[in-house]
Order: sequence, then C-alpha cells, then structure tokens
Amino acid sequence: PGAASAYNRRSVRKRQKGREPMRVSIGSDHAGFEQKQALVDYLAGKGCDVIDRGPDSDERVDYPDFAAPVAHDVADGAVDFGVLVCGTGIGMAISANKVHGVRAVNIINTQFAALSREHNDANLVTLSGRFVPLEENERILDTFFATPFGEGRHTGRVEKIMALEN
Repeated sequence: PGAASAYNRRSVRKRQKGREPMRVSIGSDHAGFEQKQALVDYLAGKGCDVIDRGPDSDERVDYPDFAAPVAHDVADGAVDFGVLVCGTGIGMAISANKVHGVRAVNIINTQFAALSREHNDANLVTLSGRFVPLEENERILDTFFATPFGEGRHTGRVEKIMALEN
C-alpha cells in the first residue's frame, strides 16, 4: 500500500498537468518496422511529440533491444505513453513488462484498448504489424490515448499489480 499508493498519486498528478503535446515513445523490430514508420508520421500529424527509438531499417533485429528503451521512457516519466510494434506484439509486451512501472498490453482491437486503459491504467501498448492492418492500429492508438483510467474499484487492483514488482 505505501509504494502502491504513491504510484496512484503520481499517475493522477501527471494527468492533471495536461502536458501538451502528448509525448510518445515508439519502437519496433524488423517485423513491425513498416507500421512503426507509418505510425510515427500518423502520431506526429496528430500533434504528438514522438520519440522514435528505432530501428532505422527493416534489417533483422532482436525485439527486446527496442522494447527496453521505450519501456524505460515510460517508467521514467519521460513520455506519456509507449508504443511497440512487432510481428504479433506479444514478445514486445513480455519484454516491456520486465521494466518496473510499465503496464504493457498487447492490443488487437479498440475494445481491448479502451478496457486496458479504463481497468488497468495501461501505459504502453504493443501492436501486431503482421496480423492487424495499419488503419486498425491507428484506431487502437486513438482509443488507447483517449481513454482515461476509470479509477474507483480499479485503483486497488492496479495497486496490487504494481506491488507484485517488489
């Protein structure tokens, strides 16, 4: 409860600051490279301050190497949200969730995007660059970023999730 309560107060303060523009850290592996590039342009076009953590080409890379800097950006509070794209999004989510303070979710539709924010206060979304079309991933990001944490009964549950890190 001590550390978990500090988590909750910190996240509420961050949202109340209304920092503009929204800061987003994004990365991918080779399988997600093409969509990542398109999503960087999409987010920048919506006025987001985007930090592209790579890679710079579609040459084969190891996804944990690109999940880590994005996850650390989120955990350190340098950005509002993180976005990772790989073939399925699954490996990126597993990797990002190893970083304390990150609540990464692999999302394949807008309903899951909304629920992950409302119920779990997710702060990093992982996307499939192979199985989900770009247009759907854009809608997922729009929903994810626009949906607030529901707080209330969900706060205690998220506090318990965060306490598992200790």
